[in-house]
Amino acid sequence: MNPLRLMSAGGRRPMSRDKADMLMLLASCTLVLLPHAAHLPGWVIPACALLLGWRGWITFRGDRLPPRRVLAPIAVLAIGGVFLTYHTLFGREAGIAMLALLLALKLLEMHAKRDLFIALYLSFFLILASFFYSQSMGTALLTLLATTAILTTQLSFQYTGAVPPLRRRLRMAAGILALAAPLTLVLFLLFPRIQGPLWGMPADALSGHTGLSDTMAPGNIARLAQSDAIAFRAKFSGPLPPRRALYWRGIVLGQYDGRTWRRLPPERPDARLPITVTHTGAPVHYQVTQEANGKRWLFALDVPQGLPMVAGSRARVTPDLQLLASHPVNQRQRYEVASYLHYAMQPDEPAWALRQWLALPPGFNPRTLAFAARLRRQAGSDGAAIVRVLDFFHDEDFRYTLQPPPLGHDAVDEFLFSTRAGFCEHYASAFVVLMRAMGIPARVVTGYQGGEINPLDGFLTVRQSDAHAWAEAWLRGRGWVRFDPTAAVAPERLERSIDSILPEPALGGLITLQAGPDSWLGKLHRLRQTWEAVGNAWNQWIRNYTPEKQQALVRALGFARADWRTLSGLLLVAGSLTLAAVVVPLLANRPAVAPADRLYATLCRIMARHGMPRAPHEGPHAFSRRLTATDSPLPYATQAAAARFLQLYETIRYGRAEDAPPGAITTLKKLLAECR
Repeated sequence: MNPLRLMSAGGRRPMSRDKADMLMLLASCTLVLLPHAAHLPGWVIPACALLLGWRGWITFRGDRLPPRRVLAPIAVLAIGGVFLTYHTLFGREAGIAMLALLLALKLLEMHAKRDLFIALYLSFFLILASFFYSQSMGTALLTLLATTAILTTQLSFQYTGAVPPLRRRLRMAAGILALAAPLTLVLFLLFPRIQGPLWGMPADALSGHTGLSDTMAPGNIARLAQSDAIAFRAKFSGPLPPRRALYWRGIVLGQYDGRTWRRLPPERPDARLPITVTHTGAPVHYQVTQEANGKRWLFALDVPQGLPMVAGSRARVTPDLQLLASHPVNQRQRYEVASYLHYAMQPDEPAWALRQWLALPPGFNPRTLAFAARLRRQAGSDGAAIVRVLDFFHDEDFRYTLQPPPLGHDAVDEFLFSTRAGFCEHYASAFVVLMRAMGIPARVVTGYQGGEINPLDGFLTVRQSDAHAWAEAWLRGRGWVRFDPTAAVAPERLERSIDSILPEPALGGLITLQAGPDSWLGKLHRLRQTWEAVGNAWNQWIRNYTPEKQQALVRALGFARADWRTLSGLLLVAGSLTLAAVVVPLLANRPAVAPADRLYATLCRIMARHGMPRAPHEGPHAFSRRLTATDSPLPYATQAAAARFLQLYETIRYGRAEDAPPGAITTLKKLLAECR
């Protein structure tokens, strides 16, 4: 729609050109500020919205802009608010908040075309700054939309006469972006890359990260399991193992204070013990793309065959088989792993090393200790004692729930003999306490269990809702063996996701949402899978384009060395060829300029140097009369040559073709030389 035809607020006459252009600028600035709404302080975006609304109201009413004596106190208040929020006016967070407020204020202080360009350039900078916080596909799409809007606005302000329809201007802006795309792709592929995040900053690396903690208390994992955020994705190179075998090992907890489980201190006695693992069968090969969590631990199935490379450094493993990166995972990391699913771990661990896995705090859970002593007397071996505990969980009236009742001082006593309702951490904790009370070394392991295959890209998506806790007990001759007491209570947990076996109540529990394949929830689920598959492809190919991938690309092009000299040369050659491929067709398709028009433009430039520029509204005849006027500063010879030139040009340009004398272009050139 042409903005010149937009109706004014009263609906009586078409909206003026200035109003339409200003409203388009306001809409574009709103799109620019939108990506920053999630991370700016809660008062900044409402303040910007009020300022933009004020500018829109002024535009609709046709009022004068507020004077500087009104804007100056508002600007001071905005700066003071930023300082009180961040205690500084410098840095990323404070700087972007200041720029957002300055953009909104600048729209209230626009008196010349220069002010318009300042607002446009501020908008482009804020568009770029949105990548400081997120480089997701959604952010990229929103940025592309905002850039198109700003370019369309800039084009609209450039027209001095009739303005093309909005659809045409949008196509022109999209065409400008399309022309820039080839060179952008070349720069993305070949510009020398550095290791680490280009946009991230270490000071903000830990903001917003969620995931497993290095402690476990009743309710921790249950709260985490209600999050739908993605923890990591895995891509298997062969058949996917059964879901009940997908135990993604994370953190091993062995220190218990009666309420909370923690990791054993790193200086424990067995810290230098060799890791002994015997395995059967072939390993399972897969690739993990782990989201940032601000911690050092990595996730892998059971027993890795080797230590993966993460961010250019080799991961390390602890004696209790925890995989740790050399630095906290503050950005998405991808690593290759091969794991054995059938194994015997540490079957020859010495007795002095096992004692640390037997400790229990004094003064807690007396009923549990008595119950464990009774089971120990009834069982003939460690294996039989474990079977009795699992049977107890299976046969008694235990419930698997995300909302267990709170527990007091003797948490395990209350859980086993009173509430009998809990999530995986309740069962794993109680199981390990019973094992230790019976003299069987045991520990808690937290990680994730299962995952969901996305049929569109074949990746297994593991979410925070798949967070799980299980136990390991040491048996003579077998080593550390995994036992999952949750499976004794809710065996379907190993085959299905949490939301399918514990659906969330809706409308205060009056109905329960079950996402069948043909229901609207099922359709939403498939839509989410599609979006996540596209987002995963974006992460794998765009955000995960590392220096290693760039070097592999250069080697694939036939270059043995992929140092900065090679990359710079390739960038220069490829960039030049790309520019030529874009620019040459544009030059070839330019409208041909007639020789007479080209000479006329040269004459206008010469007269401008003589102090007699042609006015935009002047035709050749009016221009000639002004050049030959009595008060003209031009010499007589120059006036005469210019007058003859313009008379002949009028004949060629506006007369009939047969009226032009022979050799007219040659004559124009001679007269032009006399005017210099």
